[in-house]
Amino acid sequence: MFGYVRPNRDELKVRELREYEAVYCGLCHTLGKRHGFLARMFLSYDIVFLAMLLDGNKPELTHHRCPARLWCRKKNCTCTTGLDIAADIGTILNYWKLRDTIADGRWWEQLAARALSWLLLPGYRKAARNRPEFVEMVQSCLEELRRLEQENIPSLDQPADTFARMLSAAPPASGDPTRDRALKQALYHIGRWIYLVDAWDDLLDDRQRGNYNPIIARFPEFREEDQRYLRTTLCHSLNLARTACALLELGHWQGCVENILYLGLPMVEELVFTGRWKAAKNSYRRKNK
Repeated sequence: MFGYVRPNRDELKVRELREYEAVYCGLCHTLGKRHGFLARMFLSYDIVFLAMLLDGNKPELTHHRCPARLWCRKKNCTCTTGLDIAADIGTILNYWKLRDTIADGRWWEQLAARALSWLLLPGYRKAARNRPEFVEMVQSCLEELRRLEQENIPSLDQPADTFARMLSAAPPASGDPTRDRALKQALYHIGRWIYLVDAWDDLLDDRQRGNYNPIIARFPEFREEDQRYLRTTLCHSLNLARTACALLELGHWQGCVENILYLGLPMVEELVFTGRWKAAKNSYRRKNK
């Protein structure tokens, strides 16, 4: 996935940070248990956020040896329904992201993606059996995105809507229509935000390589007021995601989720738009070790 949906760690309470790291490690453990060791390599903060949205119960903590640092036993959440669903969703999305790289990447990226997708295939097949409706939606949305890219559609909304619909289909029905609708709306608008932030992050690279980018297609001669327009529509999506999450019973993860929505995502957006995102990601990775 993309890794944009993360908290502002400096503003989390000590307990919240400890439990956020525990659910991160718990999801890593669940990925390995359900889909094999390679699936752990694709762990992302975006899927951790999904796991918290799906399960508001206070986590039970245990210790497992960290595969990245075998001398270290890290505290993590035991398997819950939220972690299981998030592990399946993450594996499915990462497999299709690799397939997309095979279709559109540079030749050395294609070779690496082909090898990784082959190794991830057994885990993907298991996840696909668990979530067949989601797989169908992912395939449909990716085909639609590919068609829009081939047509070089001069729109921000159409491709962003397609990507957002894919993410909104991630949570299975819970039996509570009000909760299901609010959760889908929250994920829809976060998906829209992710797509447009990623488009800005890839802007220079896509311009150099001649790849489709909705911002380039919509604003061929990019001006300062166009950036203001883009920031405004991103703010609108964030506000709608926050409104939808306010209708959810987030339980134990209320503080972490609100930190991400109100502090983490605006922080990431500012880092991306000011060109400091790659350096910040490296710093964040060192802190999380």
